[in-house]
Formats: sequence, C-alpha cells, structure tokens
Amino acid sequence: MIVVGLTGGIGSGKSTVSVALSARGAVIVDADQVVRDVQQPGSPVLTKLAERFGTEVIAVDGSLDRAALASIVFADADALEDLNGIVHPAVGTEMNRQVMEHVATENVVVLDIPLLTENPREGLQGKIVVDVPVETQVERLVRYRGFEEADARARIARQATRELRLENADFVIDNSGNPDALDGQIDRLWEWLQSLPQLPADYQFGGRKDLAEEPGDGA
Repeated sequence: MIVVGLTGGIGSGKSTVSVALSARGAVIVDADQVVRDVQQPGSPVLTKLAERFGTEVIAVDGSLDRAALASIVFADADALEDLNGIVHPAVGTEMNRQVMEHVATENVVVLDIPLLTENPREGLQGKIVVDVPVETQVERLVRYRGFEEADARARIARQATRELRLENADFVIDNSGNPDALDGQIDRLWEWLQSLPQLPADYQFGGRKDLAEEPGDGA
C-alpha cells in the first residue's frame, strides 16, 4: 500500500483531482463523506450532537442540519471545541479503518482531507496540494456555488493560507487554468504516486483524528 494526503482550499477544485485519481486506480478515502457517514440518523455521533447543541440541529427528516449547527459553532469557540471532541474520534477511527483495508495490497490510497494543513495526519508518504490563487477561489465560489463574496472570503480566511499549504507540499497541482490543463499534471502525479515505496504489510496507519470540514462548508 501507498498512502498519501490530498488537500486544497475551498473552491480549489480538489474534488476534481480526487475523481481523476480514482479513475486512474487510486482508492479514495473521502473525509467529507466519512463525516457525513458518522452523522447519519440514529448514529451515536448524531445523538451526542443533539444532546450537546439541542434538537434544533436535527432536521425534520432526522438528519443533521449542518447550517443550524454551523450557526452555533462559528460564533462560539467553546462550542466548536465541543463539536470537534464529538466528531473527531469517530471520523478518525473510520478513516483509519478504511485505510487499513488496503494495507496488504499494492493500492495507492489517497486521503482526501480539506483541512489537512490545519490538522496534519501522521503516517502519510506525501502531501498533494491543489493550488489556485485566492481571487480564483472567490470567483468560483461566487459564480458556481452561489456564495456572496463576503461569505466566500470569510470561508477562505478560516482555512490555512495558500502559502502555508504550499510550504509542506510534496506535489502541487496548479488548477488555476482551464480544466483540460489538469490532465497532464494528473498523469505526472499518478506516475509520482506509483514511484513511492510500498509500505510493509504489517504497517499500522493512524494519526490525528481530524474533522474533515467545517459544518456547512464544502471542499
């Protein structure tokens, strides 16, 4: 098994790169999806969230109302810490489980984690950063995802800076241009991933149990 991390700021197009790597044969462990999975109706995590933040964070269909939860924790540092304390352990455990399913294989496992720079994980063989200028992030969030410009800039400001993400990158994908320009870069990325050494079959993956994304955000 080869195991690496993939990250990028909101609006960077990280998900596009993740899909392209999957098409080339990578196994994707999607942190955002894991967060959603552990917060399914009836889950222990959702029960704890309702106990801590009130039934107003539960939608009429029994699912988590992410917007309602976000409105609480964004304005209260203690509430955000409590949220992380509830969600992080479950997310980390499930992500580790998914990685370890492939430990005895030759698969390339990519952990798709939006906040990897903010919350580093141990045991990764490399960190891939999908990079775009901040103004490109803002433009995409406004044009394609319906954000108000002020909200887009606020979401970006809550994440690590572009410079900090790039500082510890092992491979950078420039996604500031036309989507067609990605193909050659991803081909080179795939070659690099396959050149990394295989981990031993008795390797034990673990590390910090991160929350994939802020409530109500996307990658």
